[in-house]
Amino acid sequence: MALKISAGRISRAVKCVVYGSEGIGKSTFASHFPDPLFIDTEGGTAQMDVRRVEAPKNWGELLADIMEVAATPNLCRTLVVDTADWAESLAVAHVCLKNNVKNIESFGYGKGYTYLAEEWQRFLAACDTCITHGINVVVVAHAKMRKQELPDETGAFDRWEMKLSRQVAPLLKEWADLLLFLNYKTTVVTTENNSRKAQGGRRVMYATHHPCWDAKNRYGLPDEMPLDFSQIAHIFQAPEKPVETLRRMLADADVSERELQALVASRGYYPAETGIDGYPDSFITGYCMKHFDKIIDAIKEA
Repeated sequence: MALKISAGRISRAVKCVVYGSEGIGKSTFASHFPDPLFIDTEGGTAQMDVRRVEAPKNWGELLADIMEVAATPNLCRTLVVDTADWAESLAVAHVCLKNNVKNIESFGYGKGYTYLAEEWQRFLAACDTCITHGINVVVVAHAKMRKQELPDETGAFDRWEMKLSRQVAPLLKEWADLLLFLNYKTTVVTTENNSRKAQGGRRVMYATHHPCWDAKNRYGLPDEMPLDFSQIAHIFQAPEKPVETLRRMLADADVSERELQALVASRGYYPAETGIDGYPDSFITGYCMKHFDKIIDAIKEA
């Protein structure tokens, strides 16, 4: 089989994780991403003027919601899962119910957390389906602080981490293109009587790793920025036209446009000589993309 080689930067939707201290404004920040739709698992957007789907009652509903968004690319440009820690609790409940145990520790030898990691991989795979369809994904998480001790150093220091299990947090960090830590920044000043006090408390976001927190980015962002979406707005691509998304999906599936045109014609929608550029956006998103997997299966069977 011939290798499919490409060169240069590949423009695609962004995988973003946002976490920070309580009340910093994580959900509000996420609401400024392009055309967002929230899956609000904990009701944190109740006082915000945003679009949201009904809170999923269980793990299966959450995964189904994400896949439905992926199947309807014109529904939004950004899917926001708010929050990861509540989503993880749904996954834990699912694992326990599926295996008829009371809690995740009942498995013994960490086996329950292995099952949990497998379920979280399913969550990330569903998010990747949104990415494939040109929809940005933002996962919001709470932060917690714990004492960090280094074996070669004396003493300990406080370190911020996502409020997730040790099995789930690394998977989410690895998945993200953009991992932002949000916090308040205070400055210690010396007064006239030589006493020291903290002042300020402005909100900032960090985009690179630090011993006191996890952060990363693949876009050359500064280490520290004001907590304002305008600081990262440039990395989000202009909305891709539905026909361009469909053309890319066909290429990924190794199916030609002519094969799709023949199937569409056989179903009585458009003549076979009508190219996909002649399909209305509503038909591309409402039929071709929504039923893409079934369409590909039908083409390959034919």
